[in-house]
Amino acid sequence: MKLWSGRFESETDKAADSFNSSLAFDKRLYRYDIEGSIAHCNMLGKCGIIPEAEAKLIVDALEIIRKDIDDGKLEIKDAEDIHSFVENELVSRIGAVGKKLHTGRSRNDQVCLDTRLYLRDASKDIISLIKALILRLTDISERNTETVMPAFTHLQKAQPTTLAHHFMAYAEMFSRDAERFAQAKNRIDVMPLGSGACTSTAYPIDRKAVADYLGFHAVTANSMDAVGDRDFVIDFLSAGAITMMHLSRFSEEIIIWSSDEYKYVELSDKFSTGSSIMPQKKNPDMNELLRGKTGRVYGALMNMLTVMKGIPLAYDKDMQEDKECVFDAYDTLKACLGIFTALLGDMTINKDKLRKSTDGGFTSATECADWLAAKGVPFRDAHSVIGQLVVYCIKNGKTLQTLSLDEYKKFGPFDESIFDAIKPENAIARRTATGGPSPSAIKAEISAMRKKLDTV
Repeated sequence: MKLWSGRFESETDKAADSFNSSLAFDKRLYRYDIEGSIAHCNMLGKCGIIPEAEAKLIVDALEIIRKDIDDGKLEIKDAEDIHSFVENELVSRIGAVGKKLHTGRSRNDQVCLDTRLYLRDASKDIISLIKALILRLTDISERNTETVMPAFTHLQKAQPTTLAHHFMAYAEMFSRDAERFAQAKNRIDVMPLGSGACTSTAYPIDRKAVADYLGFHAVTANSMDAVGDRDFVIDFLSAGAITMMHLSRFSEEIIIWSSDEYKYVELSDKFSTGSSIMPQKKNPDMNELLRGKTGRVYGALMNMLTVMKGIPLAYDKDMQEDKECVFDAYDTLKACLGIFTALLGDMTINKDKLRKSTDGGFTSATECADWLAAKGVPFRDAHSVIGQLVVYCIKNGKTLQTLSLDEYKKFGPFDESIFDAIKPENAIARRTATGGPSPSAIKAEISAMRKKLDTV
């Protein structure tokens, strides 16, 4: 039976009924719906809105319904939505007393409560997965504070750095993602029940008691905003979209680095696939899927922004569209974060290849310019001199490391110390400023990151 059927004289068209129903996807909210109903019913009894004995009967029945669903004894079906299913099942078990459960609330504030409870837990899960990924990155970085590699700008070799410096850059990105989810969770953690359909209720309810029972830190301040708001869903999806963007960037680099042209890393067989026609292939499909699935989470965010952009206050049925996209985004984030963390842990780093690659591309050119500047040559002039030196190397098939001192002296007041200055390890060691790639700076960053994770 539909909860609103009293007003209607004929049955809903079957196609319209199916189009309107949300049970196929919102059934995953059943635990939260029952948890919210138990809190609401306990409050109704304590406030004397319904007899406490009846409230206990309802609560006991709800707990049995939840257990029956958990155990697979009760199938969720034949209802408009999860709220209707639970209430209809309740009434079928305890009779007319079950009809008192909905006193002082609407499905509008009920579904908002369910979604907030769901996203509060989802945010905790995602934060935990992000922290596990960051810890994996700090572990790898700690073992590679002296693993020399080229830093890139414009995908061109730029300056010497270390693998730890590169990986900790992503750790910083993911730490901001964890903070964004924590901020989203804080805004999610506000209790809307008691807002009714749009103008609250005339019953003498105790909203704080319900909030305390459910572990919310506050209650919503305006009933129209409470039921007409999905900003908290958009907050979650926005944080998710940015996280996926970071995963996609990292995946793109691993795809490039694992190619035959680079060979910086080798992916484990556990996280690679082959070709049905080319027997030699070892494809980075997990990373490519991570890159591709980013679009799903972006799509979920755009879905909700588009749904909400033209909705007048307070509740409108358009908001039912929040469930499928948020469920899919959450599932996608969980899968991607989990697989990426595991993939990194099984990846082989080719340290020799990284080191040899650093000598190419004139990554020590800035060191040459700085060496001249330290000798009193204005930096802009030094920059021009080294540019000419690079052109000379290219024309003569040499690198800065293979030039002779006599060749250096043709371009400026160089002496033997230039060779120590341009050594990548020495260039890295000199960059001790906070945020730099020197082993001391990176170790400090790793330590700070691990401490920071305890506060998220």
